[in-house]
Amino acid sequence: MAFKDFPGQEQGVHLLQRSLERGRLGHAYLLIGHELNELEGLARALAKTLNCLQPVRGAGGVGIDSCDQCVNCRKIEQSNHPDVHWLRPESKSRVITIDRMRDLMQEIHFKPSESEHKVAIVVAADRLNVQAANAFLKTLEEPPPKSVLVLLTTEPQRILETILSRCLRLNFSGEGPRRLADEDKEWLGAFSEMAGTGQKSLIHRYRLLDIVLQKLSGMKSRTEEELTARSPLQRYEDAEQDMRDKWEEELTAAVEAEYRRQRSDLMNLLQRWFRDVLLQTIGKGESEIGKLNLTEDLLHFPWLKSSRSVAERISPREALDNLQLMDNLQRLLHTNVQEALALEVSLLKLSL
Repeated sequence: MAFKDFPGQEQGVHLLQRSLERGRLGHAYLLIGHELNELEGLARALAKTLNCLQPVRGAGGVGIDSCDQCVNCRKIEQSNHPDVHWLRPESKSRVITIDRMRDLMQEIHFKPSESEHKVAIVVAADRLNVQAANAFLKTLEEPPPKSVLVLLTTEPQRILETILSRCLRLNFSGEGPRRLADEDKEWLGAFSEMAGTGQKSLIHRYRLLDIVLQKLSGMKSRTEEELTARSPLQRYEDAEQDMRDKWEEELTAAVEAEYRRQRSDLMNLLQRWFRDVLLQTIGKGESEIGKLNLTEDLLHFPWLKSSRSVAERISPREALDNLQLMDNLQRLLHTNVQEALALEVSLLKLSL
């Protein structure tokens, strides 16, 4: 894929292309977005453009996009170009360790062997541990000539400020929350309908938990299938065993990282629903200026009438406690807590 294949990201792509045209490309970029896969594609497109043998040229005759066909572009697409290096979280700890970072820094300090630029791409840079991040600072401050460092993240708030301050940031997230996919809209409707029934039994809570767990299970299976299909393991069956072991570790880590991102998005979706419930509990009460007039513009999901049923049964205090429970659940899920247990405890405590 080339820059032209990202029609929804014109603004960020234009900024990169303008920097290329003016000869002012930065030495370190932080690409921020909702989808790690899309960010990887953008980073790959940048690496291709920098090293393309037949680039698409702008007004000044400088390459601003790749041909996506030459030998360099094909090698970069297949993740086997000697001058383009990828660093991903490790499988067991799901962090980027100082040893892996040192390996990357050693590679990036060598002169390019086949192309004009060395490119290092750090996937899920929010998973750099403190030691790796600190070791990386020196390279960020004094990068080797003809090198470009690209960090990717869906959670910039988890990156050390010392790293953030040394990178040019490009936001590919778009404005506001992402458009809700039909599949997610249907799932949230089922969750809302179950929550709105008003049943107080333990069985009802476990049915609600089952709706969440089934959704998460489907997400993980789909993520494994998609990332496995793109892994070099599927293309190079005759590769040496140590290389296959490395790809296996990277695949496992990539699946876990993408699943965690999607899980976080799902929890954010529930938080937005519980916020709607909170607003509706406030709207049913009396204030000094009379009953609050809640317009649909204030609600994330005004078409879900079941949230109003929940709001009719609980107080604003209970609704606020629900939001705080969901916020605490998000923090727990960023640790190594057992997922099913954390979800079970949280859902049992909710006021519905």
